[in-house]
Amino acid sequence: MSTPIRIAITGAAGRMGRTLVSASQDFDGVRLAGAVEVPGNPFVGQDAGLLSGIGEIGVPVGDSLQAIGNDFDVLVDFTVAEASTENIHICRAAGKRAVVGTTGFTVAQRASVAADAEHIAVVLAPNMSVGVNLCFKLLEVAARALGDEVDVEIIEAHHRHKVDAPSGTAVRMGEVVAEALGRDLADCAVYGREGHTGERDRRTIGFETVRAGDIVGEHTVMFAGTGERVEITHRASSRVNFAHGALRAARWIMDKDAGIYDMQDVLGL
Repeated sequence: MSTPIRIAITGAAGRMGRTLVSASQDFDGVRLAGAVEVPGNPFVGQDAGLLSGIGEIGVPVGDSLQAIGNDFDVLVDFTVAEASTENIHICRAAGKRAVVGTTGFTVAQRASVAADAEHIAVVLAPNMSVGVNLCFKLLEVAARALGDEVDVEIIEAHHRHKVDAPSGTAVRMGEVVAEALGRDLADCAVYGREGHTGERDRRTIGFETVRAGDIVGEHTVMFAGTGERVEITHRASSRVNFAHGALRAARWIMDKDAGIYDMQDVLGL
């Protein structure tokens, strides 16, 4: 049997980090080699398995990715854009690969990631779910088939703690539809409506955002024509599917050359 890929998880004490720690324990071909939180986090020093509710696993939460040094092969990062950008830079310096599910990157941060990806392989995806990435493909097919004869609206909902809006997944859905229709999302996106907006421009793509409770993630793309409506929806009831997708990406990236990849590459879509 081949040697398991050693992964490090940043944001290990967060909701997604704990799910990743738990999922890594029985995911074939990977081994948790390090768990990291920001300096001063109250969970630094505690066993990552105990935090995740699976029992002690002998991996304490550290406060520095650099301190792990050569003890990991692939970083799995679901934190915030500023931290992820720095973590990818650390991976470049160490010659490690990275799988990043963070959203909300600025133009400058994306440029930084692209520069680092000239030297290391990075999977950068707004959503690691296999189901969501299948939806991306279905959206492309639907948009090409329905063309400019329908109005396109994207509705997304997440938990109250999510800090960026619309979600990275919703934006990517909009990009997929816009590209299939020969449009530039930057020119045709409409983010929410209020007041007297006038008649809808059919070439726009609308976004509506909900932040409430503990909603894990829901996305619906509506193609509304005259007399019929097609909706493509994905609902996540657990973060485990995101974790499994990320771990699958960590296995996949180990033999890939430098560059930026996404889950469509990982899944062969």
